[in-house]
Amino acid sequence: MSTALASPAALDSGRHEPLRVMVVDDSVVIRGLISRWIEAEPDMMVAASLRTGLDAVSQVERANPDVVVLDIEMPGLDGISALPQLLAKKPDLIIIMASTLTRRNAEISFKAMSLGAADYIPKPESTREIAAADIFKHDLIQKIRNLTAKRRRPAVAAPPLAPHEPTLAQATPAPAQPAPLLRPFGPLHPRVLLIGSSTGGPQALMTLVAGIAPVIDTVPVLITQHMPPTFTTILAEHLARVAGRPVQEGVHEEAVKPGRIYIAPGGRHMRVVRKGIGGAIALDDGPPVNFCKPAVDPLFTSAIDIWQGGILAVILTGMGSDGMRGGKQIVAAGGSVIAQDEATSVVWGMPGAAAQAGICAAVLPLQQIAPKLVRLFAGGHS
Repeated sequence: MSTALASPAALDSGRHEPLRVMVVDDSVVIRGLISRWIEAEPDMMVAASLRTGLDAVSQVERANPDVVVLDIEMPGLDGISALPQLLAKKPDLIIIMASTLTRRNAEISFKAMSLGAADYIPKPESTREIAAADIFKHDLIQKIRNLTAKRRRPAVAAPPLAPHEPTLAQATPAPAQPAPLLRPFGPLHPRVLLIGSSTGGPQALMTLVAGIAPVIDTVPVLITQHMPPTFTTILAEHLARVAGRPVQEGVHEEAVKPGRIYIAPGGRHMRVVRKGIGGAIALDDGPPVNFCKPAVDPLFTSAIDIWQGGILAVILTGMGSDGMRGGKQIVAAGGSVIAQDEATSVVWGMPGAAAQAGICAAVLPLQQIAPKLVRLFAGGHS
């Protein structure tokens, strides 16, 4: 097992049966590649390796997978058609859509998530490209582990952070756990809203931006969502429809203005730099940060030079800890951080890291974040 892929879920794997993964792809090369990766992990096994969506639907009950890696384009019954049929037979099934980076596939992946897919993963154009295959392997194994971690958690797991929020049902009462330290909100009125998200982020962003129109009208909103090229273009279009406000991928050297939402374009980091009395977008093609590109930390840290303590940052669902270090610097400069709570996060990695670091002024269910932001930007102090 690669130590780089070790995780709490993996360390706890001795308490569970191996994760059963069904691989569905019409490419024998891709099926073989993913199957070898799965079988190499001590906490996973291949439940079935199948060529079409029809095969998957007919065999899902017998194979009884925990996770399905589902190709979009297949002969006969394709992935988007197979998805609802698979979920009808096994409602708790975790389905990860796999597709190449085309606009059509990006659109289908977004539709799949609205129909119940847990996540998506971009496939490399050619598996002969070793670097691309290595990234694909890393991301796929991490997604499988993280998306299954919540349901496989031992019965004595810690409760969600926010002490008064609903908790998941537990088989036995969990021992009392100390609540995270929450900081007061910064004293300055916020002048910009920064948002970072990853796994589960597109759905969370749709919910969030639908409720913050008054905020968008008064301050710039900048978002980094871990996502590849083409997918961020589609995300911007979907968010614009939900928000009823202009949403676009960031353009290098463009001035940042209220009334707009700017999204980091896939494959490039988005920072902000000083331009006159305000800020402007700065894109760069530097190396990944926190294994991500775009990454949240570059956006968070760069904003401090322009807005100092007038920053309000939100960290939504996602794997890893991206945003936590940048959030620390925002708080040190006098700004504030809000994290999504565990119960409503698809993966409580990024927001959990921020909460456990003690940098948050609030840890809230997703549905409560937008009303909170509206109050804070309207002049509320808590």
